[in-house]
Amino acid sequence: METKNKKLVNMDLKQYGMFLILIGIFILFAITTNGANAKPVNINNLIMQNGYVVILAIGMLLCVLTGNIDLGVGSVVAVTGSVAGIIMIDYKMNMWVAILAALAVGLLTGLFAGFFIAYLSIPPFVVTLATMLMGRGLTYTLLQAQTKGPFSESYNFIGAGFLPTVKIPFGDGTLDMVSIIVAIIASVALIYSEFRSYSTKKKYNFAVNPVWQIALKLAIMLFIIWFFFYKLARNNGLPFVLLIMVVLIAVYGFITSKTVAGRQIYALGGNRKAANLSGIDTNKVFFWVYVNMGLLSSIAGIVLAARNGSATPKAGDGFEMDAIASCYIGGAAVAGGAGTIVGAVVGAFIMGILNNGMSLMGFTTDVQKIFKGMVLLLAVTLDVLSKRKKG
Repeated sequence: METKNKKLVNMDLKQYGMFLILIGIFILFAITTNGANAKPVNINNLIMQNGYVVILAIGMLLCVLTGNIDLGVGSVVAVTGSVAGIIMIDYKMNMWVAILAALAVGLLTGLFAGFFIAYLSIPPFVVTLATMLMGRGLTYTLLQAQTKGPFSESYNFIGAGFLPTVKIPFGDGTLDMVSIIVAIIASVALIYSEFRSYSTKKKYNFAVNPVWQIALKLAIMLFIIWFFFYKLARNNGLPFVLLIMVVLIAVYGFITSKTVAGRQIYALGGNRKAANLSGIDTNKVFFWVYVNMGLLSSIAGIVLAARNGSATPKAGDGFEMDAIASCYIGGAAVAGGAGTIVGAVVGAFIMGILNNGMSLMGFTTDVQKIFKGMVLLLAVTLDVLSKRKKG
């Protein structure tokens, strides 16, 4: 029992250590930018600017769990955004037609990649490299190297709008009570979920973490929740893109942890031969993982175009790297078979805080790439060394 408890503690510390890293990086930039990154308007921008990266990271995690990646997501973001823009600007059609068309293009891209990967056994790296090149070329062809816009306010609301607010006077400004109520609900749900899990494990004599560790974990997560929601309440309330993110996190968190499909993805990444011998159709799993990636890429493309208010040929440039890095920084194993949705989301926000903080400090995008590359290399190195040590 002592060995099981030790393993459980180590696993939990690794999983939630990333929250401490996120807080640490944020505090570092708060010091170096004289608190500019902690202002309500900047917190709002941090969420809006990284919404599409979070969406891509959720889909990318499923690819990473199989031991692979998808290099084509940035190009799919660009293609789907351009399709939506052309339909609305050139053909003057309803935004819902544009959204459905963009989703259809994303699905078709996923079907295309999934077919070659799953049923023709072409390596995912090669297939997605091809979709990256074809997607970027198709974007320039469709847009003819021009920007399509501006879009209607109703469409822009998807990426730049806010949920209804109920503001009251507070200090030298106002406070959105909707944001505060959501923070309370999220806090209660988190505490209930944690103690329900603890009680269930105790009931069936499973290994459990010490109470102090559970309390510490809850304190860290509650601090993050209240910090962000308070800052949003002091600005314009809850961004609509935050609602999209929360829904996707909940849905995919449930899929990966509570469903047969999720367990099959982990099994495939852990050992494909063993998964086949246990009766799992690994080709089918591979296929749907990449179809799903295409769909989420199209959602990210819709959100990005709405955020920018236009479709541009450069849209999504480098997004695949941010999505991949988010998964590895968030604790996903390089070899596959290990990783969580929450981890990928936290990894995405770590990348976002790095981008945001360095921008506030005046670093160029070239310098930012150097630091992001170093962080990614460090995360992967630590994962590999920890597994080598266990072996």
